[in-house]
Amino acid sequence: MRMSMDEAFVGDDIAIRRITGYLERMVVVVQELQSLLMDVKKGVDTQIFYDEIRPWFKGVDSDTLGRTWVFEGRDEVEGWEEMPEASGASAGQSSLIQALDIYLGVDAEAPETSFMSHPSNKSFQERMRAYMPRHHRAFLNHLKANPRPLRELVERAVEEDHGSPILGAYNAALKSLKEFRDAHMIVVALYIIGPARRAGKGSATEDETEDLKGTGGTDLVKFLKGVRDQTADTYLRG
Repeated sequence: MRMSMDEAFVGDDIAIRRITGYLERMVVVVQELQSLLMDVKKGVDTQIFYDEIRPWFKGVDSDTLGRTWVFEGRDEVEGWEEMPEASGASAGQSSLIQALDIYLGVDAEAPETSFMSHPSNKSFQERMRAYMPRHHRAFLNHLKANPRPLRELVERAVEEDHGSPILGAYNAALKSLKEFRDAHMIVVALYIIGPARRAGKGSATEDETEDLKGTGGTDLVKFLKGVRDQTADTYLRG
C-alpha cells in the first residue's frame, strides 16, 4: 500500500503499471487470507465455539441481557475511568481489513444505517478503531487522508486509456475482497447462525436470524450482507 501511495503521487504511465502489479499481488494475498479463514473448520468445533467461547466475546453493546463487564481491582488503579463502551472482540477491530477497505475505496464508513444500528452516530469501523493499537489507527488515518486515493487514480487512468489493465487489476482486487467476505458469511453461518437455530430447536425464523447481534454490537447478518454488497458496488466499469 505504501508503495502504491508513492506511485500514485507520481501518477505517470510507469507508476500506473507498477500499481497494476501491486494490485495483482494483492489478489493473491487476499485469497490466502480467505484460505486461512476457512481453515478454522479444521480445528474449531462449531458447537464448542458457540457455547463455550463466543459468550466471552460479548461486549456491552451486544449482550441482549444488558450485562456489563466488571473489572476487578479497578479501585486499586489510580485515575481509573469507567469505559463508556466495551465492545466484544470483532473482526472489525482488524486494522488489516479496514486498511483494505480504505485503500480500495470501499464505502464501509457510511453512517450507521438499517444494517449497522447503534446508539452513537459513529460508523462501526470508526468505533472499532478505538480498540486498535495507536500506530495502527495512525496508519488508517494516513490512508484516509491520502490526497490521491487509488480509486480516483484508476478512474482517471481509464478515462485516458480505456484499455488500461489497471481497471481489471483493481476490480480483481475488489472481487477477492468480496469473496473473502462471502467466506466470512459462511463461517458465521456455521459457527453462529446454525448453533443459534439449534439452540432454539430449529424454531428460529429468518427474521430472528437477521436480528442476531455480532460481538461488536452490529445486526450481524444485515451488517455482513451490507459490507459485502458495498464491496461489490465499488466495482468500476470501463
